[in-house]
Amino acid sequence: MSVAIVTGGSSGIGWSTAVELAGRGAAVILTYSSNEAGAKQAVTAIEQNGGKATALHLDVGRSDTFAAFRDQVAEVLRGWGRDEFDVLVNNAGFAQTALFPDTTEDLFDRFYRVLLKGPFFLTQTLLPLLADGGAVVNTTSSSTEHAEPGYSGYATMKGALVVLTRYLAKELSPRRIRVNSVSPGATRTRLGDDAFEKFPEVIPALAANTALGRVGEPDDVAVAIAALVGDDGRWITAQNVEVSGGFGL
Repeated sequence: MSVAIVTGGSSGIGWSTAVELAGRGAAVILTYSSNEAGAKQAVTAIEQNGGKATALHLDVGRSDTFAAFRDQVAEVLRGWGRDEFDVLVNNAGFAQTALFPDTTEDLFDRFYRVLLKGPFFLTQTLLPLLADGGAVVNTTSSSTEHAEPGYSGYATMKGALVVLTRYLAKELSPRRIRVNSVSPGATRTRLGDDAFEKFPEVIPALAANTALGRVGEPDDVAVAIAALVGDDGRWITAQNVEVSGGFGL
């Protein structure tokens, strides 16, 4: 039995990834920050399909809590007859738009803590429990390649995460740990405070700017992540894969 950790698994891409990995035979530890109900629903959905899952609280913007989280992971692993896990998906995050002149230091610092510092030090903290031959996927963003006003702070951190992905792939390669990232395009998630639900009028314009003619769904990204961490991705590392349906083509 393989074990996967998916951060931000209470909704959106994280939820879909947790369910997809469970459907492929992995036991899943998924995390949530404020959406405990969503996390419990994800666990229930996995268990109803014969899978194994548990939800743990984690604020990826609080690196001082990571050691205690690692201890919780170790306890779950022992209960499942394991002392290591196999897959880490650094997916938790948030999105907020602000034009460059309007970006405050507080917002910039929050972007940094959640989107870059969090994945960096969470991966470092969990590394002793990550099995040799395992896999890591970081969720980045197509905004690193397709510049749109309002995303300078957000995309800066996501771009740094792409760089971190390459460095981790290099440094962890002696342990045969593969590290990749996926860059979703416009995807129907709860990011941006449920922007798609609140402003459905933006969807046609986004779809028109996407080669495949629609906005993305969380499942579209989840299957890409599952492929990268599974045997199909065994010869892929240090790559950033845009999963956007051809956004901006």
